[in-house]
Amino acid sequence: MGAGDDGRVMAAGHLFDSPARSEAVIRFLADPNHHLFIAYLGGAPVGFVSGVELTHPDKGTEMFLYELGVDKAHQRKGIGTELVKALEEVARSQGCYGMWVLADDDNAAAGSTYRKAGGEAESQPVMFSWRFDRPE
Repeated sequence: MGAGDDGRVMAAGHLFDSPARSEAVIRFLADPNHHLFIAYLGGAPVGFVSGVELTHPDKGTEMFLYELGVDKAHQRKGIGTELVKALEEVARSQGCYGMWVLADDDNAAAGSTYRKAGGEAESQPVMFSWRFDRPE
């Protein structure tokens, strides 16, 4: 997906954790360092993966796999694995030195998908987060 595909992303909103927000979709798609793939089956969106290129002065650029989602009715069919591989291809073509994702220890489906796509578990991270009020 790219700039101008906001209608297609909004139509795939059921795949996200929460309803897609039009202004956030437009902003995400406008940034060339943001990547979003949507898988379709019979013209209907059934899965997605999003990634963000992150650059640090002493490390270069890597791909952060931000989120992966597949509609429950279409899970365990390889869609998630193929979406991760598509993001990996973009990461490689953009010159990223690697790609990473955080997954909960108890999310067996995510672990299985990432392993099938060639990922290796490196550590058991602890995530710290800061929550801010969202502007309406």
